[in-house]
Amino acid sequence: MRRLRSAVPRAVAGLLALVLAAAVGVLMSAPPAAAHGTLAMSTPAEGATVDGPLTEVRLYFTEKVAPNAYFAITGPGGGRVDNGWSQGEPRPLDKPVREYFLVDGTFEPREYTTGFPAVVVIAHLPAPGRYSVSYLSMASDGDPVRGTLTFRYTGRATAAPHGWQPPTNQPDPTLLAAAEGHGTSGHDSGGSSTAPAAPAAPTAAAAPDAAAPDPGDEGGAGWLMWVGWVTVTAVVVAGLLLWRRRPASAGRTANRARPARPSSGRAAGSRSGGGSGAAGRAGGGRKGAPSGSGGKGRPAVVPAARSGGTTVTTAAVPSAAPARVSARGVATADPEPADATGGPPTGADDHSPGGATRLTNTRIALLVGGLVVALLAGFGLGRLGAAGTTTAAGAPTAPAGGAPGQAVSAGDGHQHAPGTGAHTHPGDAAAGPATGTAVSAGGYTLQPLERTQPAGATVDYRFRVIGADRQPATRFAVVHDKPLHLVVVGRDLGGYQHLHPTMAADGTWSVPLTLARPGGYRIYADFSVTTAEGTQLPLVLGVDHVVPGAHTPTVLPPPQPQATAGPFTVSMEGTPTVGVTTPMVFRVARSGAPVSLQRYLGAYGHLVVVREGDLGYVHVHPEAELVDGAVTFWLTAPSPGRYRAFFDFQVDGTVYTAEYTINLA
Repeated sequence: MRRLRSAVPRAVAGLLALVLAAAVGVLMSAPPAAAHGTLAMSTPAEGATVDGPLTEVRLYFTEKVAPNAYFAITGPGGGRVDNGWSQGEPRPLDKPVREYFLVDGTFEPREYTTGFPAVVVIAHLPAPGRYSVSYLSMASDGDPVRGTLTFRYTGRATAAPHGWQPPTNQPDPTLLAAAEGHGTSGHDSGGSSTAPAAPAAPTAAAAPDAAAPDPGDEGGAGWLMWVGWVTVTAVVVAGLLLWRRRPASAGRTANRARPARPSSGRAAGSRSGGGSGAAGRAGGGRKGAPSGSGGKGRPAVVPAARSGGTTVTTAAVPSAAPARVSARGVATADPEPADATGGPPTGADDHSPGGATRLTNTRIALLVGGLVVALLAGFGLGRLGAAGTTTAAGAPTAPAGGAPGQAVSAGDGHQHAPGTGAHTHPGDAAAGPATGTAVSAGGYTLQPLERTQPAGATVDYRFRVIGADRQPATRFAVVHDKPLHLVVVGRDLGGYQHLHPTMAADGTWSVPLTLARPGGYRIYADFSVTTAEGTQLPLVLGVDHVVPGAHTPTVLPPPQPQATAGPFTVSMEGTPTVGVTTPMVFRVARSGAPVSLQRYLGAYGHLVVVREGDLGYVHVHPEAELVDGAVTFWLTAPSPGRYRAFFDFQVDGTVYTAEYTINLA
């Protein structure tokens, strides 16, 4: 009988858990994000090789592009070769595409079989090699449409028209303002507001000229939905704590408090009294202590970092560095032992014999039922939030907002290497605010332990990254061979350094730092932290640092296409454009001959771009391999202004830095 009674709550708990899992599975099958005006195909196609004469590029979108759309074609040498664009005649798509629209609170697919071309004229083809086509437009629903595709030309070079000059125009300011106002684009590598057009079955009707408005930024169901999910999370955590701490202990106490048989000769309360009994052990034993943490919330073991899905231990020992970093000593702090904590209460509120099992069942039923209701409520609120707001035309839209799990307010700060298609191609990141201008973002804060140091002295610069729980973060993903990159730049955009600190077990980072000149500096921590949910959150946090003394600002040099770094001449080719992704190509030579580059931090080069004034930071990652013997980056300038670009590369084990001024004022 006792076994049967003990099995009943387990069976009920299992059944209710199954119901909860099914509800979560249904609700988490969220509909895809909506997309509008996306690029459906192109001629030449993405990644194609062209060996014959080419006078134009045709980009086919699922609706007509805006009249003030911007297009640019960049040749192998970094110069523009486009000569204007125009609308073309619609034609059937090679493969229909599907986009999604919010109709009466639900996402409904719409398939397109007609493409609306933008015809970009090519003035000439100066050389064989890779050409890139960048575009920025505005969809009918107000979302920005931007991206880049490439093709390779293997034919003979063609001459430019008489009197033709490479265009230098930037996108229409009203287009840029509208794109910035709608956040990231549908081709962003970071949080996107629209999804790439997906191939569909060829049974759909042709699309109208202008697509209906989409559900809004991020394709989500609105901020109310995320409020609902936050509520659900809180209820889940509280419920699990209640389940583990109260009912189980209560059950044990009640079972031990049940009167014994007369033949036993023991008093009913003899087993439930002192702490030396089984109940006392359950209440105060080590089993009740929180796993892996103490009173201060510090882990007893250094957690591991992640690198591309692989767990990598973040050691507190300095690793080998290139020849540029000469100081090796790094101070580390001993980890503090985790404090022991007491176990949960033993459920003294259940006094009636035999009542603990029934109470446990009731609590479990109420808990799981409440979770299901909370899930349904959160999902319903999200649907109402998505369908509740309308545009002037009466079409439902969702409020703009960031996608969950992404540091939308913080910005990524990283413009990553290319993808594989026209919608995920290199650096299709939207032009957002430059990062590193704030000390806190995404729930994390950069906490320096030193704010000043003498000129010319080498000190151990120490800092922590503090999470929302006010504890130092200790789990970082390895990005480009390091869990954290520390970049130092003077307020006059001089004194650049790219350092790699080491982390002690208590989350304190340290690195030797020497600053030769007095003045103000900005120190950036560029990293991806692993959150409690196991996701990677890329952040760039910045803090000011001061070297006392008389400061004479360095005048920013004028823009030049070449720079000298040690014995090398480094050329920068490309046309940086505000709000549009463009390739930046760097070639390294010594005495006029190309130099064989070595990988540095997992790549053939690294590019840091800092904006004059607010010191906004952009760390642009390169393509994985050399392109025509050069290092290629995809840069989206976030705003007009002057920038300083720092290109790091490695030759024969030594790291060099070439510096450039970019003027987009």
